[in-house]
Amino acid sequence: MTTATTMTGAVGTAHTRIEGRDKVTGAARYAGEIPFADLAHGWLVLSTVARGRILSVGTGPVLGMPGVLTVLHHGNAPRLDIDYVGMLGVPPDPTAAVFQNDRVPHAGWPVALVVAETPEQAREAAEALVVTYEQEPHDIELSAGRPDAHPVDGHMPAVTEKGDLEAELAACAHVVDVEYTTPEEHHAMMEPHAATARWDGGRLEVVDSNQGTTWVADEIARMFSLDASAVRVRSEHVGGGFGSKGARAHQVSAVMAATALQRPVRVVLTRRQMFSLTGYRSPTVQRVRLGADADGRLRALEHRSLNQTSTVWEFVEPSAGVARVMYDADAHRTSNEVVRLDVPSPTWMRGPGEAPGSFALEAALDELAERCGVDPVELRLRNDPERGPVSGLPFAGRNLAACFREGARRFGWAGRDPRPGTRREGRWLLGTGTAAASFPSGALPSTAAVTAEADGTFTVRIAAADIGTGARTALTLVAADALKVAPDRVRVHIGDSDFGPAGIAGGSMGTRSWAWAITAAAGELRDRLVPGGTVPPEGITVRSDTTAALGALAQKERHSFGAQFAEVAVDVATGEVRVRRMLGIFAAGRIVNPLTARGQLVGGMTWGISMALHEEAVRDRAFGSLYGADLAGYHVATHADVPAVEADWVDDPDPDDPVGIKGIGEVGIVGAAAAVANAVWHATGVRHRNLPIRPDRVLEAGGPRV
Repeated sequence: MTTATTMTGAVGTAHTRIEGRDKVTGAARYAGEIPFADLAHGWLVLSTVARGRILSVGTGPVLGMPGVLTVLHHGNAPRLDIDYVGMLGVPPDPTAAVFQNDRVPHAGWPVALVVAETPEQAREAAEALVVTYEQEPHDIELSAGRPDAHPVDGHMPAVTEKGDLEAELAACAHVVDVEYTTPEEHHAMMEPHAATARWDGGRLEVVDSNQGTTWVADEIARMFSLDASAVRVRSEHVGGGFGSKGARAHQVSAVMAATALQRPVRVVLTRRQMFSLTGYRSPTVQRVRLGADADGRLRALEHRSLNQTSTVWEFVEPSAGVARVMYDADAHRTSNEVVRLDVPSPTWMRGPGEAPGSFALEAALDELAERCGVDPVELRLRNDPERGPVSGLPFAGRNLAACFREGARRFGWAGRDPRPGTRREGRWLLGTGTAAASFPSGALPSTAAVTAEADGTFTVRIAAADIGTGARTALTLVAADALKVAPDRVRVHIGDSDFGPAGIAGGSMGTRSWAWAITAAAGELRDRLVPGGTVPPEGITVRSDTTAALGALAQKERHSFGAQFAEVAVDVATGEVRVRRMLGIFAAGRIVNPLTARGQLVGGMTWGISMALHEEAVRDRAFGSLYGADLAGYHVATHADVPAVEADWVDDPDPDDPVGIKGIGEVGIVGAAAAVANAVWHATGVRHRNLPIRPDRVLEAGGPRV
């Protein structure tokens, strides 16, 4: 085989998705569609009470129903081990360890799994299963003044503090002290959670829809006390994840049933079940206090955030963390606190912490700009720090100012009249707003194998997960450039834990982590190949491991940044808010595939519109469950709500990354809701500090000021 010696330059050019045709023609099979011989079907039964104990599970009549094979519950399920720290450095969420005791910690808690020959039989039997409870009073009320609120460390310290906050606030010329709230929000990805478990020759295989096969394999092996080599997890195509597709009740219950029956068992969640079982973004109550001198330079900053968590696991929505990156002050205090309630466990959701946190912080910055009489863009530029406000570390690139300058130019910000309520078209009041965005740029240790095949092609194997981001295509481009060949000579196989450990698709770390491993393996493989030499039939394979390389990185503040701009129209009679156009300019490292990258950023911005104006899950105080736990009752932005949304970027390669990647998956949603909310104020003169900005809230606030 003769290897190419010229760079192809695939990275940075637009490529359609490699698997695109398969997806649009239905050839790509998702977790709930893959056929298995002798497949049985499980259906989860969820609690109807919000707190209490299970007194009995009426299995007798159900076991006599057509097709029913077994009913698993706390009285007969195997015991699981949850006393460990997983590969992400956190203990497992106990909500995945189903059927371990008779306690019910929230409405929608799994109390049984009915397994039958067909999904219809399983559902009918599950709906017929009678479970009796000893019901106890429940508490689902999140409020700012709760005495049981307490700080909790998540993946960052709960509290950071420097300087004398009260003294600095007292000395400031301008002070903003405001409370903001965001509601419970849900992932609502297109593909429901689904998993099939089977034993094959003494080895457990799980075919799943997840964000990291090695992550899920590790969790299952630990829970069931299995050797790591005895578990294989496959997940080739994933129809969206957004943080929710880790180890959960459906995989664990499927493994239990497959073990009990010694045949494949599939468990697919309904949309309604997903609202209880797959996590969500906790509602938040956030207090922001800002103090500035007469020129608008910050002297005091406090950001406190409170979120709810379940009684079985303390999950932190670290909304105050965004202030630790964005702005500095002589006195600087942040705090993330939780309250334990009788609700399901929240989890990571696109832009965890940053999405709700940026709404509060960036809306407060807008209020401060008004107080100071300083343009909102200029205020942010004046307070752009040179080092991490809390860490004191240098930034590995912080091109936020370039994003604002380019965004302001393209959006036409210079011609903006700063006075609210001055622009009108018929019954519509018009306004514009802006906000900053940031999201951490990290990388997880990963392995990859690259093989030079005898036919002149190359095969890449890595346990990556393409959850809709276009990662499979991006990695093909990265591998092609690293091998110095055309992309059509590279085949990338992903989504199989047998390929070796690799980072998850989460935290905007996926492509960066996997590309690093592929680049390392490809570079070593090129060094081994002899120009004009022959590759043996079995090929030549090189495996990489980036653990040491990542451990050697210098300590820096590593983030993607962005500037969001929005124009809205508000109906003076109905209070309806319409987003007319949005522009986001981002500094997010080297862009591997502009086509899919733009889709990720626009998708995030669209979600920001949805967050600002539509999304809100409401719990019934009497029963502890959600009203309208489906996509009819839970409103998301549709095409009619999203007119002109444009995303672009400035040159921003990371010099410490072998490809220059940072991450784009989540920064697009950050700041978007704040930009919309700030635009609504500019249109109407009324501040909205509670999301979503529904028409009734616009009218209740006094309506648009005409």
